[in-house]
Amino acid sequence: MTNDFQEKVSLYTETYRPQFHFSPKEKWLNDPNGMVFFEGEYHLFFQYHPHGTTWGPMYWGHAVSHDLLHWEELPIALYPDEHGEIFSGSCVVDWKNTSGFFEKENGGLVAIYTNADTYLDSERPRQRQSLAYSHDNGRTWKTYEENPVLSDEDITDFRDPKVFWHEESDRWVMVLATGQTITIYTSLNLIDWEFASEFGQDEGAHSGVWECPDLFPLMVDGNSDQLKWVMLVSIGDNPDFKEGSRTQFFVGDFDGKTFINNHDVDTILWLDHGRDNYAGVSWSDIPEKDGRRIYLGWMNNWRYANQVPTETWRGAMTLPRELTLISTEDGFDLLQKPVSEMNRIRKESKVIKEIVLTEEAYSMEVNHEFMEVNLIVTLEDAKEFRLGIHHSSDEKTSIRYDRITHMLSVDRTHSGENGFSDSFPGISECPIELMDDKLILQLFLDASSLEVFAQAGRRALTHLIFPQGMNHTLSLTAFGGGAEVEELSVTELSSIWRKRN
Repeated sequence: MTNDFQEKVSLYTETYRPQFHFSPKEKWLNDPNGMVFFEGEYHLFFQYHPHGTTWGPMYWGHAVSHDLLHWEELPIALYPDEHGEIFSGSCVVDWKNTSGFFEKENGGLVAIYTNADTYLDSERPRQRQSLAYSHDNGRTWKTYEENPVLSDEDITDFRDPKVFWHEESDRWVMVLATGQTITIYTSLNLIDWEFASEFGQDEGAHSGVWECPDLFPLMVDGNSDQLKWVMLVSIGDNPDFKEGSRTQFFVGDFDGKTFINNHDVDTILWLDHGRDNYAGVSWSDIPEKDGRRIYLGWMNNWRYANQVPTETWRGAMTLPRELTLISTEDGFDLLQKPVSEMNRIRKESKVIKEIVLTEEAYSMEVNHEFMEVNLIVTLEDAKEFRLGIHHSSDEKTSIRYDRITHMLSVDRTHSGENGFSDSFPGISECPIELMDDKLILQLFLDASSLEVFAQAGRRALTHLIFPQGMNHTLSLTAFGGGAEVEELSVTELSSIWRKRN
């Protein structure tokens, strides 16, 4: 075995270690940062504390992948400097060398991030935007000599720049979290920024500070003649808000300077209805021939992120997801589905069809530690459907659909270890309609997480769970009438840290 393989075998086998989600070799991880595709590599930077397993002074960790699944963790990319810690931000390919940082015509990678410190002789936080650039595909970085490039003394929470090139206006656009709004700036060279507009006052949810914005176009219903812009906004934890930190989205129009929301100002659209998908953004510079908008989130919640029961490492990412936009009677909806590259870790599937369900549970022993479950069930006259994932004799995660209330829920009250936080046990739910009386579920079960995608990605519920048992059994039950499972498939998933198929 190679030294790299031996290291992964020893590092990535701890209790609760994700086997097909990215996590750092050791120490603390939170928000994904600087996600960009360049010269055949997907770059993932991330908020990183290399000296502890709880949140601390922030650096940018760094990993690269050729398939969005198998990751090589590289040395730390950005370190705290004279301007402060390195908070969240983004990376772009400066193809036209607008910054002047590169000699070659096709430019290179530029990172735009928040430096965080305090004002002189004060405890008041200070957040300013800075630049760094790389001449060697992101392996080493040089900070811009005249950092910071953007600041505002009147705004305390002034952070998390997401930057992209807007072809129609021939300039760079930055969306920046500014307290309870998103402020948009433009630039010709990534260095000199001009205020363009502000969005979000009295729109959407305001239960916590706004963070980690993203803004990108998507085709509506796959029609290239109709484009809308999607803005993601994460909302920090607030003790008065039951769910803790989570992410909302808006759909509207953007002209290079101003974003106009197409939904009512009081409409709140949640990206994920589970507890553990936060601060996610999309990859920049995906090749046009690919055409996907690929998203990744931090799989945690600020309510208990520092307490989750892992030891040498703490923090992981969601599965990478392709985002698409559809039109509905109520406006627009954002669909999520795991990227097609998941095929690389799928093993053989067990498929069962035409299972008649009653109140007496149908059970299926699986005995896969890590797996994908796909299920299509027709709720004939049943009022309720339940799917239980039994991790051991006394550990179970329950998924329930109530046909009367049209609510889909995930209950992790008895999923395993949960005493580290009073906020962790509980039930998450979301409204969703059947499709021709059918409920369609896709589940991904890892060592310490469950991601649920319902109705072909119309809803997502992402949860951390910490079961001791790993030899799973499925139980399926219908109440108040009959139901039939058209098809149930269970697929074992390979570890991304072990030898590939």
